[in-house]
Amino acid sequence: MAINNIRVVLVHTSHPGNIGGVARAMKNMGLTRLTLVKPKEFPAPEALWRAASAEDVLANATVVETVEEAVKGAQFVVGTSARERRIPWPLQDARHCGERLYHHAIQGEEVVILFGREDRGLLNEELELCNLHCHIPTHESYPSLNLAMAVQIVAYEIRMTQLAGSTATEEDAAWDTPFASAEDMARFYVHLEQTLIDIQFLDPKAPRQLMRRLKRLYNRVRLDDMELNILRGILAETQKQVPKEGK
Repeated sequence: MAINNIRVVLVHTSHPGNIGGVARAMKNMGLTRLTLVKPKEFPAPEALWRAASAEDVLANATVVETVEEAVKGAQFVVGTSARERRIPWPLQDARHCGERLYHHAIQGEEVVILFGREDRGLLNEELELCNLHCHIPTHESYPSLNLAMAVQIVAYEIRMTQLAGSTATEEDAAWDTPFASAEDMARFYVHLEQTLIDIQFLDPKAPRQLMRRLKRLYNRVRLDDMELNILRGILAETQKQVPKEGK
């Protein structure tokens, strides 16, 4: 089932009760795959109490050390963000994000939804791993959402898309080649940065926002495997043309 291609990832969760609340919210909407990035306390009795009848989601949860591990294999990554960023990223509300998450899942892609820390959300470096940012437009008088509430809202929109049986939006239409995975994109960014340094386009002592803007560009476009291989080939050939020191 397409819904099984969707993973919920919680980053550095402080309170085990919130993990249990998220498990319950997920199971309400048919989601079962939970990944925890370095939680402060897990497993924990409070998580089980809050999970109610969703103990199986907790029992099958995966615990990893880094966000990079959590998104491994993912081809479409959405990160939740509650505030404006210095460099804006593609941003949609929970309804449109839910639609896009589900449509990527039914095409067989591995899909990840990232939820950040209770007190400060996701860091810029973590949001840079995402193709899209999700914003829940709460009222300005009290914008704070409990972690489980935020997961419930996004999971509900995925569920509603599933029940509606709607077709993919234009930007998510079927593609002829699989999309690049998160870890392949990470390797590409390392290669790209080194090439830019080699040709003296990027000064590592004063990088400004160059790599952040390039990540935004490529994540917004979404490269498939063939496109990524072409770009890696161009970078490799470019590096061959750079004069070696001492020659």
